[in-house]
Amino acid sequence: MSIKDLTKKLKNRSYSSLYLLYGKEKYILEYTQKMIVQAVLDEGTADFNLSAYDMEEQSIAIAIEDAETLPFMGDYRVIIIQNPYFLTGARTMSKVEHDLKRLEAYLNNPSEQSIVIFNAPYEKLDERKKIVKTLKKQGEVVQADKMNVRLQKEWIDFAAKEANVSISNGAAERLIQLQGDNLALLISEVKKMALYVGEGKEIDPQTVDELISRSLESNVFTMVEHVANRRIDAALRICYDLLKQNEEPIKLMALLSRQFRIILQVKQLRAQGHAEKAIASTLSIHPYAVKIAAKQSSSFQEDELKALLIKSADADFEMKTGQRDKTLTLELFLTGLAQKPQTN
Repeated sequence: MSIKDLTKKLKNRSYSSLYLLYGKEKYILEYTQKMIVQAVLDEGTADFNLSAYDMEEQSIAIAIEDAETLPFMGDYRVIIIQNPYFLTGARTMSKVEHDLKRLEAYLNNPSEQSIVIFNAPYEKLDERKKIVKTLKKQGEVVQADKMNVRLQKEWIDFAAKEANVSISNGAAERLIQLQGDNLALLISEVKKMALYVGEGKEIDPQTVDELISRSLESNVFTMVEHVANRRIDAALRICYDLLKQNEEPIKLMALLSRQFRIILQVKQLRAQGHAEKAIASTLSIHPYAVKIAAKQSSSFQEDELKALLIKSADADFEMKTGQRDKTLTLELFLTGLAQKPQTN
């Protein structure tokens, strides 16, 4: 079930007695759980009718007893089952014993006045287990997978609308570029920018650049962008700013080398006819990183990139063996990029 479909059902007070939320995207799990709780329970009775049980520390039997108890001064009770590891095939250090037969019996005949939410922060469940099959059959399921760029943009747009602002496509892309794929952080930054621009206004790329602090990798992307356009002074300014922030020259050299390697790999794979999505999967990197590398690759010949990688490896060796001051070596590497590398 999609978040959109679930939202519609909750607004219509169409509740399920059982909800299974699972996946590795923590923000979606927490958001969905909160949405269900707020839809079902009145603020005044939540203290009496909301309970949470950690399956690594407490028995499922206790949670079931709670679910079978009538709500107090309200229409429903909400019981949250946290870390239900018995839905997976993973081993655990927990010594808590769970009566899964009793759980199965409850799943087949849940209380109409209790809503049980299974919050399972796992990438996969063990689909062979009868308990998993029963839960999926009897309840509503929301899967919170790690998201691709399209879904991230949808959530960013959704967060902007919730804050009564809009965000341009370019601003959303820029935000992902600067902050990466941590959805909770992306949503938090959208809320911050919404307060800045004010209700009814639009968040544009300039707003993102003004308000969002750059991650280290984002700064390296920008440094390489400057190098690609032979703006070495601008690349050096970013480098000096990072060094003032006590970033290690060897680490910066490694990140630069990594980005040049990605650009080379993307260039080669695109030449072979691979699409950006397939390249991202092959290289195990974020699709937006592929998009950036593809754009940057047009500024380099393949032989140039190979020469740059050799040069960066030499610089790394000089740094690690103490043949030359680390900061000076990094500076010389960057200034040497003002001219196109000599290739055979």
